[in-house]
Amino acid sequence: MSLSKKPGSVSSSLGWELSDSDSDEPQQPPGKQKQKQIRQKPVSKLDFSDSEDSDDTVDYYKSAKEESFDSVDKRSSPSTSDGKESDDKRPVCQYGKRCYRKNSSHRLEFQHQDLSESSDEKISPPRKKQRRENTTNSCTDILSQTTPFSFLLTKVSGITDQHNSQAVHIKDILSPCMGELVASAQFNYMTDIPWLVQQYPQEFKSKPLLIIHGAQRESKQRLHEEAFPFPNVRLCQARIDMPYGTHHSKMMLLLYSNGLRVVIHTANLIDRDWAQKTQGVWISPLFPKLHDKSDPSAGDSKTHFKRDLLDYLNAYRAKQIQEWAEHVQQHDMSEAKVFIIGSVPGRHTENRKMKWGHLKLRNVLKNYGPEGSLTKDWPVIGQFSSIGSLGAKPESWLCGEWLESLGAAKGKQNINLSSRTKLQLIFPCIDNVRLSLEGYVAGGSIPYSIHTAKKQVYLNTFLHQWKSSRRGRSRAAPHIKTYARLSPDSQNLAWFLVTSANLSKAAWGAFEKNKSQLMIRSYEIGVLFLPTSFDSTEELFTVEGINTSEKNLSFPLPWDVPLTPYTSQDRPWLWDIPYKHKPDSHGNAWDPR
Repeated sequence: MSLSKKPGSVSSSLGWELSDSDSDEPQQPPGKQKQKQIRQKPVSKLDFSDSEDSDDTVDYYKSAKEESFDSVDKRSSPSTSDGKESDDKRPVCQYGKRCYRKNSSHRLEFQHQDLSESSDEKISPPRKKQRRENTTNSCTDILSQTTPFSFLLTKVSGITDQHNSQAVHIKDILSPCMGELVASAQFNYMTDIPWLVQQYPQEFKSKPLLIIHGAQRESKQRLHEEAFPFPNVRLCQARIDMPYGTHHSKMMLLLYSNGLRVVIHTANLIDRDWAQKTQGVWISPLFPKLHDKSDPSAGDSKTHFKRDLLDYLNAYRAKQIQEWAEHVQQHDMSEAKVFIIGSVPGRHTENRKMKWGHLKLRNVLKNYGPEGSLTKDWPVIGQFSSIGSLGAKPESWLCGEWLESLGAAKGKQNINLSSRTKLQLIFPCIDNVRLSLEGYVAGGSIPYSIHTAKKQVYLNTFLHQWKSSRRGRSRAAPHIKTYARLSPDSQNLAWFLVTSANLSKAAWGAFEKNKSQLMIRSYEIGVLFLPTSFDSTEELFTVEGINTSEKNLSFPLPWDVPLTPYTSQDRPWLWDIPYKHKPDSHGNAWDPR
């Protein structure tokens, strides 16, 4: 991968970081790092003349790899105001008065005629990464402000304090104000162990910590090397028997002296994921210990949260995780108001297939969701940060079994319901990534390959831009994954799901053997919010900030509504092709080769 400064400024070296992809195919991250300086050239139009396919949309994918700068004649030095040629030997900036570059290295390396005559030009130093500020609100204060849902976004460096006022950082979640920690378990896809240990307060750094991961070979060896200096850290490798499967779940189990919390979120345990990305977090109530431990079903909620969490933990078939299953068994989780929607690898048959993936969501919506007559014309919304191979036609999977599950509702259902359910998908376009706080680097965590995209061009017709201006996160690239059923006027919400699951068969499962079994490749976990779980008299959530009614169940969506469709010029972000025609928010180009 090469991230090069444009035009002509000093190149910056940024290490490649694996994204958390859960595609059905092995995603190929950009190749070996190499640094090159982009020459001072103007932007050229893309040339589609060599494309083998005449379809404009397919041409885009076929020719996107060919993006480059055209050559130009050398520019002469500008003249001074008295007509003499300037002694300044620096080349002239190709953008002249229209130059938008603000970094000092560019201003020092290139002449700018509009500024050269000014004696009071001030070149400000490059902006340093904004330090994360401590807020006055503790995590418990924030939780009390976000009840009854306890659904929060993570803090983002580089946005206003106002938009961070009801957000959390991992240090907030692990802080002493949440309770006296006894032990913790961290389930995740990517873990930087030294960084993770540093997020715990000093008094908890030596407490037992179990890390559940899916790393293999060299990655597994690296984790063991990172864990070696910390005697309190134990590792547990999740069994993944399916090809291309991943341990993609993101969950914390936090055992306190007076109870237990469950945290389900969307962030990897690495610094970058908690800095300038949009992430989602659900934090459970503090579940107290049961007085009577003799009844195995004691302490469950109406949403069967405890039962489903135990089923998920037991699916690992690991001794270390079984210890945590026993902790869960000993606590009263009757106050949980969300449903667990999980996935575990395997080919699930008979009744077991209804416990996982999109069939679990279908089952819950049919039994506990709003009436089908109420939501029949409502679109299903999907928002994610990775896309897998979905099939050659929309009905192959996306608008077939998957949409049938997400479009499920109580009451008599038409067998062709999925064909009539409108689908709207939110996925970053190129400019969403380019203009983000991180710039093109954010795209390293948004894997969608050109190889996959060329096989499912139909997907573009469903796509909408990432926008989150109301939450102050339009420029915080989304790593969050959410799904919902939204009213056509954007005023009400039938349900909302935050999960680790991206848009892929690997995450949600796909039918096999004439629908007799559901094949899932990866571990995933999320929580589903239904109105009746919070208030039995309410069938719908209102949308916070949009619906001004005085109803109590006003849900805080992480993205703006109404959604913004892609324009005719927009294209989805593809992480394995170069983007050199426009610099990002840091003046870089993207070259994954």
